[in-house]
Amino acid sequence: MPFPVEEKYILQVESQLNIIFPTEFKKRMMRLNGGECIIEESEFKLYPFFDTSDRKRISRTCNHIVLETRNAREWKGFPENAIAIGSDGSGDQLILMHDGNGVLSEEIYLWNHEERFVKKITTSIYRLSSLNSTNSF
Repeated sequence: MPFPVEEKYILQVESQLNIIFPTEFKKRMMRLNGGECIIEESEFKLYPFFDTSDRKRISRTCNHIVLETRNAREWKGFPENAIAIGSDGSGDQLILMHDGNGVLSEEIYLWNHEERFVKKITTSIYRLSSLNSTNSF
Protein backbone atom coordinates (compact mmCIF):
# COMPACT_ATOMS: atom_id res chain seq x y z
CA MET A 1 0.00 0.00 0.00
CA PRO A 2 1.49 3.35 -1.00
CA PHE A 3 2.03 6.09 1.56
CA PRO A 4 3.28 9.68 1.40
CA VAL A 5 6.93 10.47 0.80
CA GLU A 6 8.81 13.62 1.74
CA GLU A 7 9.99 15.83 -1.11
CA LYS A 8 13.62 15.49 0.05
CA TYR A 9 13.66 11.89 -1.23
CA ILE A 10 12.47 13.00 -4.65
CA LEU A 11 15.14 15.72 -4.73
CA GLN A 12 17.79 13.11 -3.86
CA VAL A 13 16.73 11.01 -6.86
CA GLU A 14 16.75 14.04 -9.13
CA SER A 15 20.32 14.71 -8.03
CA GLN A 16 21.40 11.07 -8.43
CA LEU A 17 19.95 10.76 -11.94
CA ASN A 18 20.66 14.36 -12.99
CA ILE A 19 17.05 14.92 -14.02
CA ILE A 20 14.01 16.95 -12.91
CA PHE A 21 10.70 15.16 -12.44
CA PRO A 22 7.49 16.77 -13.72
CA THR A 23 5.54 18.75 -11.15
CA GLU A 24 2.34 16.66 -11.33
CA PHE A 25 4.31 13.43 -10.97
CA LYS A 26 6.08 14.78 -7.88
CA LYS A 27 2.79 15.91 -6.33
CA ARG A 28 1.16 12.54 -6.91
CA MET A 29 4.13 10.58 -5.57
CA MET A 30 4.42 12.80 -2.50
CA ARG A 31 0.82 11.82 -1.73
CA LEU A 32 1.09 8.14 -2.78
CA ASN A 33 4.65 6.85 -3.19
CA GLY A 34 4.09 3.94 -5.59
CA GLY A 35 0.82 2.14 -6.16
CA GLU A 36 -0.81 0.31 -9.03
CA CYS A 37 -2.66 1.22 -12.19
CA ILE A 38 -4.24 -0.41 -15.23
CA ILE A 39 -2.95 0.33 -18.73
CA GLU A 40 -4.32 -1.46 -21.77
CA GLU A 41 -5.75 -4.21 -19.55
CA SER A 42 -2.38 -4.82 -17.87
CA GLU A 43 -1.60 -4.12 -14.22
CA PHE A 44 1.42 -1.92 -13.61
CA LYS A 45 3.15 -1.25 -10.30
CA LEU A 46 4.62 2.21 -9.96
CA TYR A 47 8.12 2.28 -8.52
CA PRO A 48 8.44 4.33 -5.34
CA PHE A 49 11.09 6.81 -4.33
CA PHE A 50 13.52 5.22 -1.87
CA ASP A 51 12.45 6.33 1.61
CA THR A 52 15.01 5.78 4.37
CA SER A 53 12.97 7.35 7.19
CA ASP A 54 12.42 4.01 8.99
CA ARG A 55 12.87 0.25 8.49
CA LYS A 56 9.34 -0.33 7.28
CA ARG A 57 9.64 2.31 4.57
CA ILE A 58 13.07 1.07 3.54
CA SER A 59 11.68 -2.43 2.97
CA ARG A 60 8.59 -1.12 1.15
CA THR A 61 10.60 1.11 -1.19
CA CYS A 62 13.59 -1.13 -1.96
CA ASN A 63 12.39 -1.53 -5.58
CA HIS A 64 12.83 2.20 -6.08
CA ILE A 65 13.04 4.34 -9.21
CA VAL A 66 16.85 4.63 -9.24
CA LEU A 67 17.43 0.88 -8.89
CA GLU A 68 14.76 -0.04 -11.43
CA THR A 69 15.98 2.56 -13.93
CA ARG A 70 19.51 1.17 -13.65
CA ASN A 71 18.16 -2.35 -14.17
CA ALA A 72 16.10 -1.26 -17.19
CA ARG A 73 19.14 0.41 -18.75
CA GLU A 74 20.74 -3.04 -18.92
CA TRP A 75 18.07 -4.10 -21.45
CA LYS A 76 18.94 -3.70 -25.10
CA GLY A 77 16.97 -0.83 -26.62
CA PHE A 78 15.93 0.93 -23.41
CA PRO A 79 15.91 4.65 -24.27
CA GLU A 80 18.89 6.64 -22.91
CA ASN A 81 16.68 9.60 -22.03
CA ALA A 82 14.15 7.51 -20.07
CA ILE A 83 13.48 6.99 -16.37
CA ALA A 84 11.61 3.83 -15.38
CA ILE A 85 8.62 4.61 -13.15
CA GLY A 86 6.72 1.32 -13.24
CA SER A 87 6.50 -2.21 -14.59
CA ASP A 88 3.96 -4.85 -15.51
CA GLY A 89 6.19 -7.55 -14.00
CA SER A 90 7.10 -9.05 -17.37
CA GLY A 91 9.66 -6.47 -18.49
CA ASP A 92 7.52 -3.73 -20.03
CA GLN A 93 8.23 -0.40 -18.37
CA LEU A 94 6.33 2.81 -17.79
CA ILE A 95 8.76 5.62 -18.44
CA LEU A 96 9.17 9.37 -18.31
CA MET A 97 11.43 10.93 -20.93
CA HIS A 98 13.40 14.11 -21.57
CA ASP A 99 14.77 15.62 -24.76
CA GLY A 100 18.39 15.71 -23.61
CA ASN A 101 18.11 18.53 -21.08
CA GLY A 102 17.21 16.32 -18.09
CA VAL A 103 13.77 17.91 -17.61
CA LEU A 104 11.27 15.05 -17.77
CA SER A 105 7.99 15.58 -19.58
CA GLU A 106 4.63 14.99 -17.83
CA GLU A 107 3.79 12.51 -20.60
CA ILE A 108 3.99 8.85 -19.67
CA TYR A 109 5.19 6.26 -22.16
CA LEU A 110 5.23 2.50 -22.34
CA TRP A 111 8.48 0.83 -23.36
CA ASN A 112 7.85 -2.62 -24.79
CA HIS A 113 10.86 -4.75 -23.89
CA GLU A 114 10.22 -7.49 -26.46
CA GLU A 115 9.73 -5.30 -29.52
CA ARG A 116 11.80 -2.40 -28.12
CA PHE A 117 9.44 0.42 -28.97
CA VAL A 118 8.12 3.39 -27.07
CA LYS A 119 4.44 4.33 -27.12
CA LYS A 120 2.82 7.38 -25.52
CA ILE A 121 0.20 6.30 -22.99
CA THR A 122 -1.07 9.54 -21.44
CA THR A 123 -0.31 13.21 -20.90
CA SER A 124 -0.11 13.06 -17.09
CA ILE A 125 0.14 10.72 -14.11
CA TYR A 126 -3.35 11.87 -13.13
CA ARG A 127 -4.83 10.45 -16.33
CA LEU A 128 -3.86 6.87 -15.46
CA SER A 129 -6.61 4.58 -14.16
CA SER A 130 -6.06 3.56 -10.57
CA LEU A 131 -6.34 -0.14 -9.77
CA ASN A 132 -8.80 0.58 -6.99
CA SER A 133 -10.74 3.58 -5.83
CA THR A 134 -9.01 3.81 -2.45
CA ASN A 135 -5.74 4.60 -4.19
CA SER A 136 -7.10 6.90 -6.85
CA PHE A 137 -4.69 9.38 -8.34
